[in-house]
Amino acid sequence: MQTSFEIARRAQGEEIPLRDALRVGVTRRIARAYLSFHRLSSLAFPVSLVLSELVTNAIQHSGGNEVTVTMQHEDDLLYAGVTSDVPGNLTFRETSEDAENGRGLLLVMVTVSGLDGTWGVSDDQRTVWCLLPTEGGAQ
Repeated sequence: MQTSFEIARRAQGEEIPLRDALRVGVTRRIARAYLSFHRLSSLAFPVSLVLSELVTNAIQHSGGNEVTVTMQHEDDLLYAGVTSDVPGNLTFRETSEDAENGRGLLLVMVTVSGLDGTWGVSDDQRTVWCLLPTEGGAQ
């Protein structure tokens, strides 16, 4: 499954248009439907969380104007990736305990590792992806 959508090109600090912000919820619904179809509903919450964070980051930080979400289930593995049309610079930020943002990649890392998966960034710096085992995860 692959779906792409346009996002508004914005200057640093410029507000995200509502249309772009709503893409995050749409991505979660698409992910849940895909996982349900493949009898992987037990992964719906963590995968939706990871994709939400990655799509949000692409919208907020990529500087591009198109985002692509890809999911593929094959051989007891689930691949999920978010691609921007512009190469990024993956950065972990230090945040305080009461910060309301800035923890997205940490959340991705913890969620994926908690499921015995792996994650990374493509060589061209355009895709952030994860690979999750699904054996025994089907309902």
